[in-house]
Amino acid sequence: MKLATALAERSDIQNRINTISVRLDNNAKVQEGDVPAEDPKALMEELDRLIVRLEDLVARINLTNSGTVYEGKTITELLAHRDCLKKKVRVLRDFLNTASDRVTRMTRTEIKIVSTVPVTEIQKTVDGLAKKLRNVDEKIQELNWTTELV
Repeated sequence: MKLATALAERSDIQNRINTISVRLDNNAKVQEGDVPAEDPKALMEELDRLIVRLEDLVARINLTNSGTVYEGKTITELLAHRDCLKKKVRVLRDFLNTASDRVTRMTRTEIKIVSTVPVTEIQKTVDGLAKKLRNVDEKIQELNWTTELV
C-alpha cells in the first residue's frame, strides 16, 4: 500500500469515528420504555474495530515518515518544515493585511496613521516563502504517492 492510500484511509477512519461519536451521543438516552434508534453496543464494537485499525495505520504512517529520506531529510522533517512555513506565511499575511489597511482621514487635522514596515518589501518575502511552501508540499505529495507503507 502506498503512503498516500494509508493517509486517505486514516482520514476516512477519523471521519467515521467522529460520526460514531455523534451517533453514540444521539443514542445515549431515551425515554423510559423506548428503544434507541441504534444499538449503542454495536456502535461501540464498530468504534473498537476502527480504533484498532487507526492505531495500526498511524504507527505505520509514522514509521514510514520517519524512515523515508529525501535529500537528507525524512518525511517527518519535511512535514515539520511545511507546517512551520504555513504558520509563518499565515502570520505575515495577516500582519501585511493590517499594515496595508488605509485609514481614511476626513480632514487634514485628523491624526495620520502610517505603516510601521515596508509593505512591498515584506510582501516579496511572503511571496518567496509561499513559493517555497508550494514546492515542499509538492515534494511531500510526490513522496506520499511513491513511498510504500512500512
